Amino acid sequence: MTLAHLYEQPDVYLVVAAFLLATGIFGLMRRRTLIGMLISGELIFASAGLNFVAMSRFVSPDPAAGQIAVLFLMGIAAAEVAIALSIIIAVYRNYRSIVSKELSEMKG
Repeated sequence: MTLAHLYEQPDVYLVVAAFLLATGIFGLMRRRTLIGMLISGELIFASAGLNFVAMSRFVSPDPAAGQIAVLFLMGIAAAEVAIALSIIIAVYRNYRSIVSKELSEMKG
């Protein structure tokens, strides 16, 4: 197996998707700001999309099915980002902070 033919192996896609998933989960646990958590969630969505495309290319008889699923996933992710950013902006306007630990300690 040479480097030029590495894209023909499904294992490469699955390893990259697992790395994205692990990075996203680590970011969700480690990040303190809501923006960092949002970016980590997007990494998890990217991992799922990469898995859809890889499995549709190597397993599915219809490769377009995985691509359609990824387009749907991208639409959901875009809507999620828009809603989350609007909530984060509203929280910042009220509390002047987007650090999750400070928000959980506030009362009112």
